[in-house]
Amino acid sequence: MRLSNMLGRTLRDAPAEAEHAGHQLAMRAGLARPIAPGSYALLPLGMAVARRIEAIMHAEMARAGGQEFRTPIVQPAALWEATGRYQEYGPLMLRASDRAGRPLVVAPTHEEAVAELARREVGSYRQLPALIYQIHTKYRDEMRTKGGLMRLREFTMLDAYSLDADEAGLDKSYDAVAVAFERTLERCGVAYAAVEAGAGEMGGGEAREYMALSPSGEDTLARCAGCGYAANVEVAVSGGRALGVGSRGLGAGAMEEIATPNTATIADLAALLGVPESATAKAVFFDTPDRGLIFAVIRGDLEVSEEKLRAAARVSELRPASAEQIAAAGAVAGYASPVGLIVSEGGSPGVLVVADPSVAEGAGGLVAGANRAGYHLRNVVYGRDWRATAVADIAAVRAGDPCARCGAPLALDRGVEIGHIFKLGDRYTRAVGATYLDEAGAARPVVMGSYGIGVERLMQIIIEQHHDEAGIIWPASVAPADVHLMALGKGESPKAAAEELIGELEAAGLRVLYDDRGESAGVKFNDADLIGLPLRLVVSDRLLAAGELELKPRGGAAVKVPRADLLRAARNMLGAPA
Repeated sequence: MRLSNMLGRTLRDAPAEAEHAGHQLAMRAGLARPIAPGSYALLPLGMAVARRIEAIMHAEMARAGGQEFRTPIVQPAALWEATGRYQEYGPLMLRASDRAGRPLVVAPTHEEAVAELARREVGSYRQLPALIYQIHTKYRDEMRTKGGLMRLREFTMLDAYSLDADEAGLDKSYDAVAVAFERTLERCGVAYAAVEAGAGEMGGGEAREYMALSPSGEDTLARCAGCGYAANVEVAVSGGRALGVGSRGLGAGAMEEIATPNTATIADLAALLGVPESATAKAVFFDTPDRGLIFAVIRGDLEVSEEKLRAAARVSELRPASAEQIAAAGAVAGYASPVGLIVSEGGSPGVLVVADPSVAEGAGGLVAGANRAGYHLRNVVYGRDWRATAVADIAAVRAGDPCARCGAPLALDRGVEIGHIFKLGDRYTRAVGATYLDEAGAARPVVMGSYGIGVERLMQIIIEQHHDEAGIIWPASVAPADVHLMALGKGESPKAAAEELIGELEAAGLRVLYDDRGESAGVKFNDADLIGLPLRLVVSDRLLAAGELELKPRGGAAVKVPRADLLRAARNMLGAPA
């Protein structure tokens, strides 16, 4: 590769929209360029990194017994209708139709296509287990794209699927892919944490995310230093919440109405009555495109986790409810409670109420709204005075909360999801009729697992974890080239020597980026640091006259080596076999 004719140039300054180091350096080093919101082109240097990452992925999946395959990105909507996800996926899915009017989807993920392949190709237990993977394009119509390569609409993913005869087989496949993924991340030089996570639209069980700790991360992790517990806050739990502490100082006698003027907040209510906020029930309302109004009830000293509530209510999005919606349900904003409302149960008409265990399990008598401005109810008891459509953990975990496993305080960190693994079971295969005949000749559903790592996102995380103030410091395993060669001086001798060095280095299996531009030494040195290849090689008239070359590891000191020792010295600095 030669910089003089390479598509993509380095930038002295980062674009204004690039807020974080990984995004800034990916732009400045000429790895990628935006085409539209959430849509980036990878330039030749970025593509070289992507191919190095993909080569590691191929190697580790082959080591795990994976077979490469490919599914189309544009798929019949009928497959998605069969699994129920055509509607469930919501606006993230881009929908279309062909010239005959047949509905199509641009696949945000490929479980349906894999289940259909299993239906067509797997007929006997003798064909199982099977592990298949692709490194392929996906499209998700994200509402808010941000962070450069972190959250794209169109992106590349290592997309693996296991097909097994039973849950025991799935357990083995899941563990094998977990090892392959962890080795992939380690070989890419990424520091990560494996955390419990929600299954989201994917469904299934034992969802695990691989998270890179990052100040630019859009996810929050709860971690315990005591026992190693780690989870995305969308599923993280803490201890000591449903232990009846809400009833401190309150009886559980008959429910009674009390005047509470000018107490539209929990803090005002607790101060007026002289009780802790944990002795109150908080009402939080949301509007959803899927199920209309949702009424969440939680202990007054806690906050609702929108991620947990969205999962518990099985809705795609939560939006603030309007005053008109709240009033139409029979509640009064600021003084609301589920007491006296018609609650939806078993699909019946009424208000969809989701209660946290903190108000439903051993909470005793709480203070709750009376659905009347200026009034609350004392001694409100779940099960006696009101019921919910569903009881689920919807509480946001806070820093310092006790770990549910060992009681040590939890810490919250920001992170970026770079991979995930799921046990899907037979959700998709049952839906499309993908069965096999067992040893007794009985038809059984194929059992699936789903596993993925995003390529572009991983690339940006590598940059974020490996850089300094001058630019990127690529791990040798994923660098776009091994050696950044430059010829200094206006004479022809350094240029001729550089051409000779290219042939020698490439014959030895080293990849060379040659800066053959007519720029000053300062510009070339700055760009070498910005691009961040593992080794810089300089040739000049003065060095040639001394029979030497200059080698400099990225982030290290420059050293002069005899011309005859170049390959040995370069391999030593790169950590490659001699």
